[in-house]
Amino acid sequence: MDGLIDVHSHYVPRGWPDLTADGGAEAPWLKVESELDAVVMMGTREFRRVQANCWDAETRLADMDSDGVQLQVVSPTPAFFNYGRTAEQAGRIARVFNDLALEIVAPAPDRLLPFCQVPLQDPDLACRELERCIANGHRGVEIGNHIGDRDLDSAGVVTFLQHCAALDTPVFVHPWDMPNSPRLDRWMARWLTGMPAETHLSILALILGGAFDRIDERLKICFAHGGGSFAFWLGRMENAWHGRHDVIGTSEFPPSNYIGRFHVDSVVFDERALRLLVDTVGADRILIGSDYPYPLGERPVGEVVRKSDFLDDTARHLIGRANAERFLGLT
Repeated sequence: MDGLIDVHSHYVPRGWPDLTADGGAEAPWLKVESELDAVVMMGTREFRRVQANCWDAETRLADMDSDGVQLQVVSPTPAFFNYGRTAEQAGRIARVFNDLALEIVAPAPDRLLPFCQVPLQDPDLACRELERCIANGHRGVEIGNHIGDRDLDSAGVVTFLQHCAALDTPVFVHPWDMPNSPRLDRWMARWLTGMPAETHLSILALILGGAFDRIDERLKICFAHGGGSFAFWLGRMENAWHGRHDVIGTSEFPPSNYIGRFHVDSVVFDERALRLLVDTVGADRILIGSDYPYPLGERPVGEVVRKSDFLDDTARHLIGRANAERFLGLT
């Protein structure tokens, strides 16, 4: 199953200009420790240790070749979205990272496809930055799953998604922060429970918030991490929509009607989970994703799809490549 298209990977530049003026005391910066190792810092707080595969195209391409990946979407690391800052600050930071992303993918423009970030807290600024980035060579946009207390069905986000639909620009949705409590501080529990829940909630918002009823069906939108826990709990949503329609019935149709309006990636790590995902959203709505180069990603890329005996060759081709070609506008 070679020639894969991986729609879910991230980058970190090997340094960037001082963002203190826009980011304040918690501004992100990179503490470089060697040619191969660095630490992403948020002010004085260590956020994540990273390696050269975050910024070095040669390293990335070697790993892609090893895993049979022909094309890879390269998206921002969500910690850099800066939705908690003013739109103007987030916009300036977005421009810095978006321009650096183009430098990272420049050595292999036929294999590395950059996705930009935007100051989603202001739809006008977000639309302008999207247009600038598409004109400069970005192939799509990665957004977070909420902005403060506003979910993806808020008016401003719907306006932005409408603009993406009009421009035929694919959108990749990735959780960027998670609930926090002492109970979630063990075992990386925020990543193991919070990320799936946040992704599920963002799909739920687009459905039950009526956003899909208002957004052009041309919108191409994909959710990370297999759509979180959505596939497992679609039946619960459906039952609630019918059983408590006075509260849940805010969408024009039951939740199952909106299957086909969105894609999910394949990063579920288990054949049983992938089978449920295929049964729920369909093999034509799943795209290979890896979460490369981070340690909670899948290596080799597409391993679960390769090893899942219930998939036939047609389904493997759809998930491995054909769906992504349509999503990215490559055909």
